[in-house]
Amino acid sequence: MPKNGRDTTDYLNNLAARAALGLALALPYRWRVPLFGRITSRLVAPLAGYDRRVRENLALVLPDLPEDEVRKLCKKVPDNAGRSLIEIYSGDAFKRRMSGVPIDGPGLAALEEARAAGRPVVLVTGHFGNYDAPRAALIARGFNVGALYRPMRNRFFNAHYVRAISKIGTPVFASGRRGMAEMVRFLRGGGVLGFFIDNSVGNGVELDFFGQPALTSFAAAEMALKYDALLLSTYGIRGENGLDFRIVVNAPVAHSTPEAMMKTLNDELEAMVRAHMDQWFWIHRRWKPRAASANDTR
Repeated sequence: MPKNGRDTTDYLNNLAARAALGLALALPYRWRVPLFGRITSRLVAPLAGYDRRVRENLALVLPDLPEDEVRKLCKKVPDNAGRSLIEIYSGDAFKRRMSGVPIDGPGLAALEEARAAGRPVVLVTGHFGNYDAPRAALIARGFNVGALYRPMRNRFFNAHYVRAISKIGTPVFASGRRGMAEMVRFLRGGGVLGFFIDNSVGNGVELDFFGQPALTSFAAAEMALKYDALLLSTYGIRGENGLDFRIVVNAPVAHSTPEAMMKTLNDELEAMVRAHMDQWFWIHRRWKPRAASANDTR
């Protein structure tokens, strides 16, 4: 139950979210996904200020983008975010859909070789397309994929969100001391560990992303070096019908320095976003100032 004013607000927001999710989940999969995307784009985004956030980010890194493109992205970005959320909450239906999704790219063979050899793998992605599509697709192919996640500020929403991502596959590890210890054991045992690389972290290093400095964690590269793990990126690209995906596994990143390795991964993500502008989470505070990043985990 709520403990204070902010807790009460979070509790009520969670009730509204649970109601919307529950109504959508009562519909057939092929209807619920586009419907929840439209609800997020047309209703949630204006109320939550998502369209303003998209505009601010685009103005910072792509100031010459034509206004008609900006308007389209203000609609399409939250639509993709809404679709992704209801897909994750769809559990078995989402897993069935991902079981037959095509997986390709220059890193797939290396990923399969690592599995055969029992070599640890650090697999990174970003808030792009549906970020859990690669995990679901690889699990369906027999890969032992774990994921690191950052707990949400709204503890009420976080509780059922963790249950939802756990239905897609386990283990999942919360960022923090306990999660880190469990994650290391999993990785050293030859697991495939998923990381996000596009969170702004207070103790990160500024790397270029779309021509602007973005605080970036080196954890993925550092763990790959420490445990001699294969390091590569993967992305789930949403198809034109809005329901299907193609999973791309990029070529392994050569072990060198953490900064050089993360720069390569940052550049790969930027190239993916530029090719599919409406599929990245432009709502995300990727370019937060250092002081704000240390205190704001949204």
